[in-house]
Order: sequence, then C-alpha cells, then structure tokens
Amino acid sequence: MADRVYVFDTTLRDGEQSPGATMNLDEKIRMAHQLEALGVDIIEAGFPIASQGDFEAVQAIARAVGDVQVAGLCRAVVKDIDRCWEAIKEAKNPRIHTFLATSEIHMKHKLGKTADEVRAMVRKAVSHARQYTDNVEFSAEDASRSDWDFLVDITQIAIEAGACVVNLPDTVGYAQPFEYYDMIKYVMDNVKNMDKAMISVHCHNDLGSAVANSLAAIRAGARQVECTVLGIGERAGNAALEDLVMALNTRHEMYGVETGINTEQLFPSCRRLSQIIGMPIPPNKAIVGANAFAHESGVHQDGVIKNRLTYEIMTPASIGRLSNDIVIGKHSGSHAVRKKAEELGYILSEDQVATLFKAVKDLADKKEQVYDEDVEALILENVYRRRDRFRLVDMSVFSGTGNVPPHAATVMEFGREGEDVEIRRTSEFGEGSIDAVFKSIYSLVRVTPKLESYSVNAVTEGSDALAGVSVRIEDNGVKAVGRANDGDVVRASALAMINALNRLEKAKEEK
Repeated sequence: MADRVYVFDTTLRDGEQSPGATMNLDEKIRMAHQLEALGVDIIEAGFPIASQGDFEAVQAIARAVGDVQVAGLCRAVVKDIDRCWEAIKEAKNPRIHTFLATSEIHMKHKLGKTADEVRAMVRKAVSHARQYTDNVEFSAEDASRSDWDFLVDITQIAIEAGACVVNLPDTVGYAQPFEYYDMIKYVMDNVKNMDKAMISVHCHNDLGSAVANSLAAIRAGARQVECTVLGIGERAGNAALEDLVMALNTRHEMYGVETGINTEQLFPSCRRLSQIIGMPIPPNKAIVGANAFAHESGVHQDGVIKNRLTYEIMTPASIGRLSNDIVIGKHSGSHAVRKKAEELGYILSEDQVATLFKAVKDLADKKEQVYDEDVEALILENVYRRRDRFRLVDMSVFSGTGNVPPHAATVMEFGREGEDVEIRRTSEFGEGSIDAVFKSIYSLVRVTPKLESYSVNAVTEGSDALAGVSVRIEDNGVKAVGRANDGDVVRASALAMINALNRLEKAKEEK
C-alpha cells in the first residue's frame, strides 16, 4: 500500500541496549504484548546470537505473540542467520533482519573489507536467509555516511538476493532532515528493482534529529520506520514511536500516510515501559510528558477554557490519557480492582486479582488517594515479580542527627523455589540510612558491588506517593539493574538493591 507506513518497533532490541533499560524475560513478554495492543507491525525481539539469554527471550516472544511480525537481528554471517532463525521460527510471521556496514569508515576500520567483498557478503547473507523465509530485511549499517552510488548498488544486490525490505539507517545520528530526504530519494530513484522491495529507515538521536529525519524519509518515499517507545536506545536513543505516529496523524495533510497504530494505546505503552525499566517519563517529553497538556500561563489558560484548539493541537484522549478519577480506595471491592487492572491493560487470573486486591487494600490504608499509576506499580511489584533467591523479610533503620551514626538491622531469607530456606540477620552502620541498608544487604548476600547509579522518583503526586527506586550495580565486569516501588523510600531502596543482586547473580550464571 503506497499510503501505508509500517511501524517496526525495536524497543526490545535497540531500546534495551540503552544503559539501565535492561528487562528480564517476563518483562520483555509483557512489553511485547503491549506492543501488540499498540498495533505495531513488526517487533524486533532481540539479537539471538548475542547470548543464550537473548536467544531464549527472542524465542519466548516469538511463541507468545499473535499475528504481529517478529524479527531477530543478525550480522551478515551464516552462523548468526542460522541462530536467528532458530529463535524466531515458531512465530506466526517471522522475519530475519540481517545487517552489514556500508560506509567507508566502517568497511575500512571495523570490517577490514573492500567494497567488492561487502557486495559479496550482502548477496550471500540475504540468499542464505531466504532459504528459511521470504520475509528478509537487509540493513546497510551507517548508510547516512555511505557513498550514495554504493548504497544504490548494495540495495539492488540485496533486493536481487531476495530482501523484501532494505533499511538505510542513520546509525550514528549524523544526518540532517534535508540531507536524509535527498539520500532516500536518490536511492529510490536509481535502484532498478525498487518496485520489488520497501525502503525502511532507522534513525538515532545524537544530534536531536531522529524524528525529523524519519519524517523526512517518509516524505521521500520510505514506507517502514524503525523506532522505540519513549525513544530509548543506544547513546542518545532512537526516533520516538509516539512522536512519529502523532506527527503523521496530526499533520496528515502533510504526509498523506496511515499507520496501524492504535493511538489510544500510546500513553499506556509509554507508561508501561517506564514502569518496567524504572525510568520516569520526563515532564516535558513530547506527547506523553506530564506537562504535554498542562497550561500555566494565564493567556494560555484563558484560551484553552474558551476553546482547547487555541493551544492544544491534539487531545489527551487521542493518546489514551484519560482524566485520573480516583475510584480505587480502601472501600473498593475486588471487582473494581480487576476492572481497573483491565483498563490499564492487564488481564489477571483469580489468584493474581486476589494478590493485587490485598496490595491495594494495604496501600489504601497508608495513603488517601490511590492513582492508576499506584495500581500499575502494585501489579508490577506484587503480581509479576518472580520468586528470587534473595528476599527481604524485615528491617529496622535508625537515622538521626546526633552522634550515633545511622544503622540498619536486616533480616533476609535465601533459597529458590523448592529449596530449603535459610534465614540470615545482620546490622550495619552507614553514612546515611540508605547506605546502612545497602551495607547490611551486601553483608548478608556476601557481595559488595559498585553502585553506579541510584535514583528515586515519585510514582504519583503527594507526600504519600509510592517511591519508585532504580539502582544499577557492577561486580567484576557484570552489571545489573534493580527496581522497586514502595510507600517507604528506604524499603523501596532495599527491595531495588535486592532485585539488582538477584539479577546480578543470574547474569553471572549466564556469563
């Protein structure tokens, strides 16, 4: 369809490479289901050759989703392509996505290959992938810094070998919109067999132009756009899916194209990702930030009251941002809790509803208002968190301004499902309450990692808001991220650290 742009979401592959955005298997599957609900056309599930864990995650996503296409990324190497196919072959619509660099700087310094050798590798890789499926995509890595005539050559070879999509990415975020438009147009106008394939674009945000470059490419004729929810990804990130889709929708007269995206799932998708990776949505984030539909200026407020169109070019409802009515509290029943979970996109079993109901009741006894974000945080914390080897049982923390330094007494239990449980206790002093808690946990787990980052954010508003804590730790070259939500910031910090240590142990086992 000439007027259809296909949305290729790489949140679970390129997005997860963003520092601090790692997800475990359950989280990836939940996010994949959310991307299905959002209506993306292709989910790039991972890089199967990278590790056994990545292979298993791609395989699990391929099995879990429905008709959405599932892509695996692989280098233009036979063993990579074979491994990729093993991971995605059980998907209803599998896609092999293979890539090779085409810029002079990459070919010379990274690949150590001549242009002719690269041509041969492209032909061989795409032909090999076509033995498995006719849904093959080839990416010319660093296309925006490649010779345009060489790109024409490579695109033509890839299509001749059987690629149905050729991606011309701005891998390092170097291009400018007018330049990228001209490049895409030049390739499409000069490739002789262009009618047999679709041009795709994948833009990075190093110079802040990822969305603008993607939109320019669509105007030039590209009909697949590769992007991520909230624009997460390597370095400065990728083109943000929500920005792209709403630009195409809001300025339809400019672009004249459609997508299959259900825009009312944009805000829920961004919120879901934010909860999973423990990164808050910046207030000034376009489309989905807390300030996106906020008006403080008197002139703006007066205009919006008279007619919302004076200062709002889209409605909150169009992205799934509904009014936050307080309907859940200590008097709510389990049916109301189930319905609220369903409104947030979670279909829960009877046991899961019972677990959530208890957590909601406990929270409602501690704070006056329970918001949607609170309920979602409780779902992620209490319903979906798997049984870990290290678990917090109890703790007591002392903090003062006198001569007695802060200290924490902590009790933890150890043991996986089906194992005998061991109880350990200790008490440690620290520079502050959090430091004391972390030192007591390190003592019990018998690991002293380097704390690379520690962040606290309120899940909702008010002094009684749930605290969302995220930590990133490193030990002997292995890194892990931990996240937790709790009404007490000290307890949330302890739970986040324990979550990180559990992940660290699993990462070491995989390594």
